[in-house]
Amino acid sequence: MERPRPARAPDGRALLWAALALPALTADRLGLNEPRQLWQQLAGVAVLAVAAALSRRLPHVAFGLAAALSLTAAPALFTVSYGPALGVFALLLGLRAGRARPAVLCFAAVGCAGTARIVLLGVDPAPEWLVMTGTLLFGCVFPWLCGRYWRQSRELAEAGWLRAARLEDEARLAEERARLRERARIAQDMHDSLGHELSLIALRAGALQVAPGLAGEHRTAAADLRAAAADATDRLHRIIGVLREDDDEPVPLAPAGETLEQLVARAAGSGLPVRWEPVGQGPVAEPGGVTERLLYRVVREALTNAARHAPGAAVTVAVTGRAAGTSVTVTNGRATEDGPRPSRGGTGLLGLRAAVTAIGGTFEAGPHKEGFRVRAYVPEQRTAVRPAGSARAPFTHARRRSAAGLGAAAGVGVVLVGAAFGWYAYAETHSVLEPAAYAKLRVGTPVAEVERVLPERDVNDPPDDRAPAPPEGADCRYYRASGELFVSVDHFRLCFDVGRLVAKDVVPGLGLSGEGREEYEEFAR
Repeated sequence: MERPRPARAPDGRALLWAALALPALTADRLGLNEPRQLWQQLAGVAVLAVAAALSRRLPHVAFGLAAALSLTAAPALFTVSYGPALGVFALLLGLRAGRARPAVLCFAAVGCAGTARIVLLGVDPAPEWLVMTGTLLFGCVFPWLCGRYWRQSRELAEAGWLRAARLEDEARLAEERARLRERARIAQDMHDSLGHELSLIALRAGALQVAPGLAGEHRTAAADLRAAAADATDRLHRIIGVLREDDDEPVPLAPAGETLEQLVARAAGSGLPVRWEPVGQGPVAEPGGVTERLLYRVVREALTNAARHAPGAAVTVAVTGRAAGTSVTVTNGRATEDGPRPSRGGTGLLGLRAAVTAIGGTFEAGPHKEGFRVRAYVPEQRTAVRPAGSARAPFTHARRRSAAGLGAAAGVGVVLVGAAFGWYAYAETHSVLEPAAYAKLRVGTPVAEVERVLPERDVNDPPDDRAPAPPEGADCRYYRASGELFVSVDHFRLCFDVGRLVAKDVVPGLGLSGEGREEYEEFAR
């Protein structure tokens, strides 16, 4: 038994076409003075269907079809029948088209076509061009900018979620790497600390071996202890060395348990012939800071190497503090005692070199006269604070650009619409023929006498579809019977032929019955 197929949801393009076709079919029936024959209405609805079908893949073509319908219906581009379709397809153009240049070319083409049609067929070019420009900017460009802003908002939201996911992955990887770094840091500190301590133990064992009055078996035990300490240091280096990461690992920020001077004093107390020599009066590195911690590692490594590779040699530790940083120099002479064979493969000095140079310092290590010298300069470290909100700067900039574009389009549209409304109000109020003056006019009166009582302008958009048939060959003019705006008012029609008034009629406004017309005719008699 086959499962019943689920009912398919209605296509959004079909619903879009139905919504846009409704005003195109009902505008004239609602009394909005947009009369069209039935075939014209059906053709307009068919064009809207094609535009709705192409709105997803070809939004430029869909907008062009809606603009062509509007220009066909009215030279000024503004129509109640196709105005909603024009604005909706402009919105979809901004929402679905990624590039702005094709849309700008479409708007420019519509403006040029509308201007040419107004020049060739327009009754009053100046106000019609203002209305066309205001409609183009306020009814096309502004919805297009809204669509682009909507599109950018969605793209920014998607980019934000992707960035959040990427940051989560990076945080997880950083956490894992931090854990591994911490293990390596512990291993490194353990190697350096225990290696240093084992070197001091070997020094104490060597001092015990040459102490006077010690029995032979005890001297042998002290020598074995000294050799065991050296062997333990080598094994510690091999075992923990595998856990150490690259030599450019950052310096641990944990403060050392003792200062440089205390480190030197403890080494001297263990039998190492070392001398502390502070140079100058400048400030020494701040205790517990990055500079002091790194210098501590340099001195500890240098003392350990001197004890292992140059037993009995005198060691000098000189520290110079300056405002910009601190330098330390550890110098040892030639070995004066026999010691265990030095191990090979040490990376302590290499790691220190990388750590010092990574933060802008200098590091030198090499033979000096008959011994060895280690010199390091570490600049004072200051933590840089990243400005808050810097990661949101691109998103803020994009939002500001979109808001500025919308604001500019809205401002220009308001100015043009205001200018068009002002011209409309001027043209309508200066084309009013007072009913009393209309009543005094008589058929057969010369044109010159009639023009004395006529207003400055006649009506630009006469209601000739509601007027009776004019006399053959006559030139008819329409005038408003009232100065009211945005409502349907009565009109007076005066027809002239061979220099005389040959007919006068009253064209009632929408909504007036025949009784209103009879009252005007009675008043005219």
